[in-house]
This record gives sequence, C-alpha cells and structure tokens, in this order.
Amino acid sequence: MRYRHRLRTRIILSFLLLGFGLTALFAGATIYLRARLENQLVESWLLREADNFVQFKRENPDPTAPFSFSRQIEAFVYRPDSANIAFAWRDLPTGIHDLQENDRRGRLKQYKLAVHRTPDMVGFLRYDYTQEALSQQQMLITLAVAVVLLTLLAWLVGVWSSSRVISPVTELARRVEGMSGKDRPEKLAPHFPDDEVGELAAALDDYAERMTELVKRDREFNSDVSHELRTPLAVIRGATELVLANPDLPEKMRQRLLRIDRAAQQCTDLTTALLMLSREERGTGRTNLRRLALQLAEASKPQLGQKPVVLRVVGGQDVFVDAPEAVLAVALGNLIGNACKYTAEGEVVIIVEAGEVRVEDTGPGLSVEDAARLFERGYRGSSAGGTSGGGIGLSIVRRLCELYGWQVSIAPGEERGAVAVLRFG
Repeated sequence: MRYRHRLRTRIILSFLLLGFGLTALFAGATIYLRARLENQLVESWLLREADNFVQFKRENPDPTAPFSFSRQIEAFVYRPDSANIAFAWRDLPTGIHDLQENDRRGRLKQYKLAVHRTPDMVGFLRYDYTQEALSQQQMLITLAVAVVLLTLLAWLVGVWSSSRVISPVTELARRVEGMSGKDRPEKLAPHFPDDEVGELAAALDDYAERMTELVKRDREFNSDVSHELRTPLAVIRGATELVLANPDLPEKMRQRLLRIDRAAQQCTDLTTALLMLSREERGTGRTNLRRLALQLAEASKPQLGQKPVVLRVVGGQDVFVDAPEAVLAVALGNLIGNACKYTAEGEVVIIVEAGEVRVEDTGPGLSVEDAARLFERGYRGSSAGGTSGGGIGLSIVRRLCELYGWQVSIAPGEERGAVAVLRFG
C-alpha cells in the first residue's frame, strides 16, 4: 500500500489551512484597505487645502493675510439669548451632537458639534468630519465586498478540499459496485493507501472472500443435494409406473400409487426450483398453464380429505408461459395448496387467464397486515391456527417471481376468503 496521511489528519489539516488562509487574507485585506483609505483621506485633504490656499492667495496677495484651513476646529461663544446662535443649535443640550449642514457652496457637510451651556454663556465647538464619514462608508462597502469574495473563495477551497478528501471513498464505492456479479471479485486493498480507507478496503476484501466461499459452498451443497435426490426420486417414479402398469391392481392401491407418483413429481419440481434459486439462473421452457393447473388441482384433492370443498379450474383456452414447468408447478402449487389448507367449506377456484392466474377461496380470509407479510420467510398468518407448516412455501414463491420478473400477491376477498394472483411478464 502507498503511504498517506490518515483521513482524520487530512480533514483536520484541510480545515486548519482553510481557517488560517481565510484569517490571513482577511487580516491582510483589512490592513491594506485601512492604509489605502488613510492615504486617500490625507491626499484628498492636502489637495483640497492646496487648492484653497492658492485660491486664497489669488484673492489676497498680501503676504500677511491670514489663511485658515478648512478642517480646523471652529469655536463660537454666545450669550444664551443671543440672536446670532444658529437656529439648529439653539435648543441643543450640553453634549456631543452629529449635524448635517450645507456649506457656502451648497455641499452637504458632516459635523461633530460640542455644546457646553452655563447660565450666562453657551459655547460651541464644530469639527468637520465629512471626509472621515465618507471614508468610513467606503470602508464598509469595501469590507462587504471583501467578505463576499472571501466567502466565495472559502466555498471554492471547501469544494476542492472535500473532493480531495472524499475522492478515495468515492473510488472505493465505485470499485465495490463493480464487484457485483463476479465469482471472484478483484482485491480492493492494493488500490488504496495505508489509511482509514485502505483499512476499510482490506476489511471489505476479507468479507467478500468469506461471502464468496460461503456462496460457493451453498451452491455446491444445493447442486449435490439436487443431484443425489434426483436419482432416488427417479427410482420411486419408475417403480410406481411399473406397478401401475398391472391391470389387475386394486383401485384403492392404484390411487395410493398415483399419490406416491405425484409426490415424487412434486419433490423433483421443488428440487429443480431450489437449484435454480441457488444458482440465480433462469431455466428455459414453455408450459401450458391451463394443463398444469388441472394437474395441480387433481394432485391437491387428497389434501382436502373429507372437507365439503369443491376444487375446480376455470378457463377454456390454453395459456402458455415461457418458463420451465417445474418452476410454475412450485409457484402455483403453493398458492393452490395454501387455499386448500385453509378452506374448511365452500370452494377453491383456479382462474386461468392470459398473462395471469388467480386462486380464489372461501376460507377464513386474512387481515391487511397478514397480506403484507405473508411472503416473508417464516411468517404465518393469524388465521393459521393449528395447521402445520413453517411459513417457507410463499417465501419460495416470492423468490421465484423475483428471479423471473413475475408479480405475486394475496389479498382479502370481496366477501370472504382470499384471492392470490400470479402475473407473468
């Protein structure tokens, strides 16, 4: 692995550098703006006073003529009842006041006016701070622009630093996503440095290796079981067919042998379906759905026993589905078997239509909660009562439908019972 600072250290350094950089930039910008504004203020004042001095000398060529700078403090003293006091100043109490007045040229000026009142005298000190106010306004505007620019810079730096910090995690996620569907996924750890992301990649490698081994053993087990079960099942069916060929066989014995033959066929179909599920592969074939429904209905009749239940198939036309007969037999057989198990009286109707098959019964029905959870592995509805079963059959049906892209659902009937629907395509 390549050496690299740990992710936590890189994040801390990124924020440290970001904070230091922004603070340094802001401090530098403030110092620069202050110096620039002060220079502008001084230069502006000097130029204006130089212009005023030249204008004064042009009007007063006498060298002894007194010249006063425009920025000097002006002092005024009056009696409290003097008519010479400016109208805006008359009622001002003792203290410092901000005033705005127009000069002789009509320009608006900003003043600080200090007022001190005594019983026999009122003193005024006026200071012109127009340039300071203007400079303060310019500085506020400039600082606002600087804040916006620094915020934009911080955003750019944050985007850049976050992309640099998160890029190893993004690369790891991309490589993990590319592992799906591979029997032997490529190792992740060699592509990352020795940091938190590298440790995570190594842990994922170890987990993927263990999961791959488990899946391999599971598939081998299913394949071995399927292969080993097919042989004795074939022997059972072969022996049953030989015995059934005897024309002198009693009817009761014939019915028992037919039941054995159907059970062996169901075991063969279930073994084939489970093998496909373990391999996650679809089998090929084309099945006559109506003919299969008739066969499954006949095979389910012994399950009804002596219950007053009529089991019938509705649908006069042949409907074909592109799927192996074993898979359809397991999926539809479970739906029919559940309907027969929970129906105490009435009927179970198998309705075969183009693109779907429905199984309607007159059993105790089911709640909305049961309908939503029936296809969960191990779940048995509230109406299961004392019936046997582990809640696995419908889970197998759901997995087969997911493999073939079908849809299966069970809902309460309009009046009573339940309606199971298996849609194809």
